[in-house]
Amino acid sequence: MKSSRLRCVSLMLFLAVCVRSNAQDAGKLNSNTGEEAAPTPPMGWNSYDAFGSNVTEAQFRSEVDFLRANLLSHGWKYAVVDYLWFNPTGGPNIHLRKNGEPIDSLAMDEFGRLLPAVNRFPSAAGSNGFKPLAEYVHGMGLKFGIHIMRGIPRQAYWKNMRILGTTFSAREAADTLASGLCPWNDNMYGLDPERPGSQAYYNSIFNLYAQWGVDFIKVDDIARPYHKGEIEMIRKAIDQCGRPMVLSLSPGETPLSEGQNVSKNASMWRIADDMWDSWKDLRHNFDLLNSWTEWRKKGHWPDADMLPIGHVSLNGSPNGPDRLSRFTKEETYTLLTLWCIARSPLIMGGELLTTPQWVIALLQNSEVIAVDQHSTENRQVMKNDSDAVWMGRDPATGKIYVALFNLLDQGRTIEFKFVWVPDLKGPCLLHDLWNNRDIGSVEKRFTITVGAHGAGLFSLTQQ
Repeated sequence: MKSSRLRCVSLMLFLAVCVRSNAQDAGKLNSNTGEEAAPTPPMGWNSYDAFGSNVTEAQFRSEVDFLRANLLSHGWKYAVVDYLWFNPTGGPNIHLRKNGEPIDSLAMDEFGRLLPAVNRFPSAAGSNGFKPLAEYVHGMGLKFGIHIMRGIPRQAYWKNMRILGTTFSAREAADTLASGLCPWNDNMYGLDPERPGSQAYYNSIFNLYAQWGVDFIKVDDIARPYHKGEIEMIRKAIDQCGRPMVLSLSPGETPLSEGQNVSKNASMWRIADDMWDSWKDLRHNFDLLNSWTEWRKKGHWPDADMLPIGHVSLNGSPNGPDRLSRFTKEETYTLLTLWCIARSPLIMGGELLTTPQWVIALLQNSEVIAVDQHSTENRQVMKNDSDAVWMGRDPATGKIYVALFNLLDQGRTIEFKFVWVPDLKGPCLLHDLWNNRDIGSVEKRFTITVGAHGAGLFSLTQQ
């Protein structure tokens, strides 16, 4: 009997040690704040610039097919369903009856968790959610992402739905004061970290997303104004869900004063307001990307916004008429060069199937993409009213990357001086990354000629 008790006690101690060890290991795995999820700037395609809030499953699958066939081998691996996938009508606003009850009905479960609208995403029927679509994307070798709004649905608040795994209700958790309201979308109320059930609600939705197989979450209405408490709750929700996810925060401009907090919690965060095909918007990003240099590091990436190039705003949504991007060819080179030398995430916004082939070819330039994905020491060297110069370094070979930008409205010659990079000595082999060709040996300086608002991207290798 005594021997049996001893064996029982020993077994219990062994199990306790195992449980503790497993819990510690799980904590290590799940305390992912970006390094594992986004060791390099995320690259992929997002539905918003092309389809606004109206993308359908059929359209999305077609973009995924194109992405796999033409861009995956060059590093473009995320496919993201953006804005309002839970609204059957695709609109940003809820229409109310006189008594305050909603006319529109957002798709959600009994715990107030939003679900894909089945009229737009048929594979979501029968409580499947986005799992079938995520499996399709994963089957293509890609990763799947979705956009969400900060907070809890107002519809869940009106119906006083219970929060999964708790005795708390949506009305107890929701922040219905000004701090909880989005100025441009009335689907949601924010969540106050001090209210009961708030963390549990975020945990419940991220556990659902993990079950679906989501790899990328874009959270909107959270970075400007900066909702620190909700960002930290979302970080905790991802860490406990058991699945690494890229956490992308929108919209910009994220306050620079929150650099420490946002870089601790997010994989990427918007530093610019919604950027469209405007030279003014593009030029403003030079200063924004420069100002965030201190916070650019592995796993945490200042995001200058999606690439509004190619075919955008199909059927007049979400911004202006259906069109090919207003950026000139020179401005398109400048956009991609700046994003890559500053290591911004590369998220293509244009509709891929009808985007001109010359734009797709730019996205397939592996030498240029390598600058975005693998360079270090990225910084602005100089900028004035006419020129901007950025640099980076290839950590494997030590070669210097140089980006030269013409900010003026006419073509001209731009000069780069070796003295701008203290340890750069000549002679060096000059290589043109956009044209994938060696130019020759240069020493002390070199010049290039580019068109209005144009750019060049080069490497300098010590000889």
